[in-house]
Amino acid sequence: MTSSKKIIRRSTSTKKNNLDRVLSPRMQRIYAARGVVDDAQLDYSLSKLHPVTALKGIDRAAQLLAQAVVEQQHIMIVADFDADGATSCTVAMRALRAMGAEKVSYLVPNRFEYGYGLTPEIVELASQQQPDLIVTVDNGISSIDGVNTAKNLGIKVLVTDHHLPSEMLPDADAIVNPNQPDDDFPSKNLAGVGVIFYVMLALRASLRESGWFEQQEIAIPNLATLLDIVALGTVADVVSLDHNNRILVSQGLARIRSGACCAGINALLSVGKCNPANIVASDLGFVVGPRLNAAGRLEDMSLGIECLLADDTDVAALLAQRLDELNRERREIEGEMQAQALDCLANIKLDINDESAPVGLCLFDESWHQGVVGIVASRIKDRYHRPVIAFALANADVKSDDVEIKGSARSIKGVHMRDVLDAVAAGHPGLLSKFGGHAMAAGMTLKLSDFAAFEAAFNQVLRGCVDDEILLDVIYSDGELEHDEFSLELGEVLRAAGPWGQAFPEPLFDGDFDVIQQRIVGEKHLKLVLQPVGSHHTIDAIAFNHGEVTSERLHVAYRLDVNEYMGRRTVQLMIEYIES
Repeated sequence: MTSSKKIIRRSTSTKKNNLDRVLSPRMQRIYAARGVVDDAQLDYSLSKLHPVTALKGIDRAAQLLAQAVVEQQHIMIVADFDADGATSCTVAMRALRAMGAEKVSYLVPNRFEYGYGLTPEIVELASQQQPDLIVTVDNGISSIDGVNTAKNLGIKVLVTDHHLPSEMLPDADAIVNPNQPDDDFPSKNLAGVGVIFYVMLALRASLRESGWFEQQEIAIPNLATLLDIVALGTVADVVSLDHNNRILVSQGLARIRSGACCAGINALLSVGKCNPANIVASDLGFVVGPRLNAAGRLEDMSLGIECLLADDTDVAALLAQRLDELNRERREIEGEMQAQALDCLANIKLDINDESAPVGLCLFDESWHQGVVGIVASRIKDRYHRPVIAFALANADVKSDDVEIKGSARSIKGVHMRDVLDAVAAGHPGLLSKFGGHAMAAGMTLKLSDFAAFEAAFNQVLRGCVDDEILLDVIYSDGELEHDEFSLELGEVLRAAGPWGQAFPEPLFDGDFDVIQQRIVGEKHLKLVLQPVGSHHTIDAIAFNHGEVTSERLHVAYRLDVNEYMGRRTVQLMIEYIES
């Protein structure tokens, strides 16, 4: 069968809960469908965070850092080149400086020259600045050779990461990663920025206990001032918003809304024409995150880090403007690449019953931009609802079969991408030069000459774990709204009820509507005036990247959103799917 979409309404939970006192029946049902049946699960105060001490290795990490701060050793942060890496680096830099560290620097590998992680080449580059301690953020758990190189050079290494580890761990002086073996931390979903935030909390506790702040006459830093940055990295990395992560994001959003956030985030919101006073988690994911990521995709993530480190509003504004320009350039490149990918797939019949048809899609073009393949993979995955890997040349200047290609993978629910790649590597030794990642996203490197062999092995593994049900693109709906619920009041309640995000989805509804008006805006978006069937009232709606419809009556899945324009707030439908 080919993949298709289907709207399924979430079951209305009859499980007894204690939300009756504070929530409407509608909100009780929405929360219950997401596993929330107790007031405690909606308590987003910082006191409800899982304790710092629950993380394996964090005491040793705090000792390493405390010694480095007290002895004024040179601490170098080695970061990943995405938004999580940039925010992780910023949190570490700001926190260490606030705690009295005077010799703190950072290094972000250029993805086009050095690739991902603490490689031996990056360590050699870092050693030129003579660091005493390297701290990895959002990477390092797979950097066995890089850590060994550092140790041989006499450099201590603290690995802070959240990616899934391989069977062998690096021989670092300390490792903090909730996903490492024998770690009892209750939340395995911390982003890299969440991990380093916890490490900084542990460091502050260690320095406070030793009397460091009193001795140096340093005010004990309030690390909650960094939560706007923690929230940004957590949302941008699309980690599951379990209760612990919702606390971090909720607290960060509160700081931004109150005007107590860093100059860089304010500047990025400004170029994205987003009002900080009314932002929600999705604004961090769709407005701020892409502009920050654009630096790492096209140039150098140092630009994004400097924007987040800036305290001067004018400096932050200039850097944000450059990031906005890069993001526009990224969109143009992405559009061309996506069109090419769709052309390649136009004549492919995706039938799971046909053993010759691909279950997962492997795409490559020698002209593609290495920094943008991840977005293209995500777009194609959303369109076809299949695991997708988009590849680009690792070095565009090399034109031989021995050249390496780098792939960025995006998966669907029910297919653990890293496990699939692990199975490919186990069944075909030497096929993959390197790989790593999560359930839903991963990266890999292989020889161009092995592309066809990899594609075959990839699909062979997928056929063993994918069935028709997994390939059915299910849109889960919270049901149909009553006519009187198409209101600004409910729209405001839903916005405030988050933070919504990965594994804690924003409420989605479905229903039948008559089309009153329609027109195309911005060349490719469908603007509608709809009337709920049986109602006398109309409501504005918009469907992004959708052409005009021919039916006078539609069944749609939609979010009830609040639109702000010229200071006026109105309710509108954000259409996610129009059933054909």
